[in-house]
Amino acid sequence: MRRIVLAVLLVAMFISVAAFAVQAATPEDAKVLADKAVAFWKANGKDKAIAEFNNPKGQFVKGDLYVVVQAFDGVIVAHGGNQGLVGKSLLEQKDPSTGKYFVKEQIEIAKTKGTGWLEYNWVNPVTKKIGLKKSWIARVEGEDYLVNCGAYK
Repeated sequence: MRRIVLAVLLVAMFISVAAFAVQAATPEDAKVLADKAVAFWKANGKDKAIAEFNNPKGQFVKGDLYVVVQAFDGVIVAHGGNQGLVGKSLLEQKDPSTGKYFVKEQIEIAKTKGTGWLEYNWVNPVTKKIGLKKSWIARVEGEDYLVNCGAYK
């Protein structure tokens, strides 16, 4: 009986650690996923890419890591973490902690540099709490869209 209880406890611990590991993404993980998303867009086209990025069970959503695509006018066209934001303009969205217009900053990075990092506060879809997020911004070459993927700290 003791062995069974010990085995059950070990399995439960393993599952808890595995679940935490899935949610504990790093900024480098975010960069890799964003770059993979841009490559997917280039290989498969806009429509197929956006459909896949919006799929909550697709290859571009992993725990608290997900891809967002927005047009340069601020309209969200894909959001793996919150489908309710698709079709909405977040151009005037402010960071709830700092008050900075982080969506405008994302667009500026994409337009002027093509790629880059940006930190801002946003709601984590797993914890439902606002947290600091470090995002990799990558412009889809030849398009007025950017891909954004970030890791929560």
